[in-house]
Amino acid sequence: MQHNLAHAKALAPNSKTWSVVKANGYGHTLKGVFSGLSGTDGFALLDIGHAAFLREYGWKSPILLLEGIFSKDDLDECLSLQLDVVVHSLKQVQWIENWLEESSGPQQDAAFKRIQIWLKLNSGMNRLGLTSKAYVEAFHRLHVAGFAVNHLTHFANADDVNVLPTVDAQVEMFNAVTQGLSGQKSLANSAAILWHRFTLEDWCRPGIMLYGASPTGRYKDIEHAQLKPAMLLRSEIIGLQNLRKGDQVGYGGRFVAQRDTQIAVIACGYADGYPRHAPDGAPVWVASGDNLSQGGICPIAGRVSMDMITVDVTDLPSAKIGSPVELWGDLLPIDDVAEASGTVGYELMCALAQRVPINIVS
Repeated sequence: MQHNLAHAKALAPNSKTWSVVKANGYGHTLKGVFSGLSGTDGFALLDIGHAAFLREYGWKSPILLLEGIFSKDDLDECLSLQLDVVVHSLKQVQWIENWLEESSGPQQDAAFKRIQIWLKLNSGMNRLGLTSKAYVEAFHRLHVAGFAVNHLTHFANADDVNVLPTVDAQVEMFNAVTQGLSGQKSLANSAAILWHRFTLEDWCRPGIMLYGASPTGRYKDIEHAQLKPAMLLRSEIIGLQNLRKGDQVGYGGRFVAQRDTQIAVIACGYADGYPRHAPDGAPVWVASGDNLSQGGICPIAGRVSMDMITVDVTDLPSAKIGSPVELWGDLLPIDDVAEASGTVGYELMCALAQRVPINIVS
């Protein structure tokens, strides 16, 4: 994570960095990201409880609530924790105004000093965000109320130039709406940092690139960027089965041996977060004997079970009970596993189950 953050900063040397750590640090744990991303300018997340954890852990720099508040009552905690808050609806503006009306003078003064607002424009993604007209109204209402108001939007297709709306179109709309309005700006996500650096502005918001995976879901698209995987999911072979041609493997008999085949049983399954829908042929890195670095790719053979995966190791005869395996990591990019399974690396990271033992290495 330290390596990847340094790379993101090098690509955006004139911008500050919100490191996005939602979903428990994309599955890497808040302790892990606090250690690995301590060089960031700020953290961006969703849950006030996670913000409180980072404050208790010693983080004193900015924290941004990416979805803002969910009720007026959240503002007391935002004030206490000194959080930056995204505002994406006029309802949230109303909550803030009502909260100020109910607050005492000293509390109001503290709010203006401790809470910065990041107003979010819907520039084409059509998820969260204010329309152009509502955006200008919200800016003036919050500005008059006394807050420092900044500007933010999110790109829908920074990882694919062939899909509308384009980055250019969203930037054009953002600039038109925010022209003449005071405040800092934040636009660029991981994909924009990698491929659209004209969008960097005051703050960028790297997410998936900090964990060494691709915004497109294809490892080949970021191979040139020299990012490093932050998560290594490893296990070992706990059993071997010798099959004759025509024998089947696992629930439903999905895999049928087309030759005499050796099957390795690996201690990992969908209860650990491995995708149940991974098809026959999805890659697993298996060690040659005890030497993980000298192993090779072996294909999944049969349906992923709750606690086990079965893999065809016929072409790696040195595999044995106790041989280590890598489900994704240094030797096998998580994006390759995700692509074979019809998903993206984001999902695999976030799906890592609580029962998986985690070793945080700094």
